[in-house]
Amino acid sequence: QVQLVESGGGLVQAGGSLRLSCVASGFIFSFNAMAWYRQAPGNQRELVASITISGTTTYADSVKGRFTISRDIAKRTVYLQMNSLKPEDTAVYYCNLLPSKPGWGQGTQVTVSS
Repeated sequence: QVQLVESGGGLVQAGGSLRLSCVASGFIFSFNAMAWYRQAPGNQRELVASITISGTTTYADSVKGRFTISRDIAKRTVYLQMNSLKPEDTAVYYCNLLPSKPGWGQGTQVTVSS
């Protein structure tokens, strides 16, 4: 089954940077689009960024120009480089396939202080 392990979150001041990682297993990584999602307290989970099989990337308007999604197929890992972080980026960040599949990981907490 799908297994996803996220890491790299933490506490950072506004304007700072973090790099999230997600190691995937249980499916053919190179045959699937991947994405990062996030969920802030009291909010629904939202799609933040995605990367297709061919490497095409898409971003939510709220993170465009600040976040970069990438992947290493050999390592079965997808990354999210987050720059110029804002307090409103505070959330638990998850990776999953696109569209998402059952088997969400534990996520990684990102907290941005003002």
